[in-house]
Amino acid sequence: MNFCSNCGEATIRRVPEGDNRPRDLCEQCGMIHYQNPKIIAGCVVLDQTKVLLCKRAIEPRYGLWTLPAGFMENGETVAQAALRETWEEARATPDLDQLYVVTSIPRISQVYMLYLAYLNGSQYDSGPESLETRLFSINEIPWDELAFHTVRDTLIQVKQDLEKGSFSLHCIDREETPTSARV
Repeated sequence: MNFCSNCGEATIRRVPEGDNRPRDLCEQCGMIHYQNPKIIAGCVVLDQTKVLLCKRAIEPRYGLWTLPAGFMENGETVAQAALRETWEEARATPDLDQLYVVTSIPRISQVYMLYLAYLNGSQYDSGPESLETRLFSINEIPWDELAFHTVRDTLIQVKQDLEKGSFSLHCIDREETPTSARV
């Protein structure tokens, strides 16, 4: 950050008194500019044993498959963000269940929070950010065409939980990008 968003003066980068990390500071007005991780909220939408995926119509990863998810907005809860993103990308209004996967990616300062949700007869379609939406059985998932490692990690958890017949919360810390994994 070069300039203070409060007063417009130039900022400097240093550790403020009582802190332990370098921050952008404005010496003119005293504002400390904190930068915090971004939250990505979404849903793992199931219809019995099938999962709803969206083919991306935007960059990054145009044309690859993902779960309906996106950046949380100010003024909404994580659950509201997950349902909004599911509507925007898949035109679905599923019944929200439990928080299912939390993935921390410190390298890019992002936290993914995905809820388990059920279609329960509701419809789905492609929203403006999706080329196509489709229900896949676990054996039909296009593993080599998934947009993000977080999607792959989540779908591996879905596969394992479907096999054991119960779903639980999964917390994943992704320190680095792995090489391509096969399922």
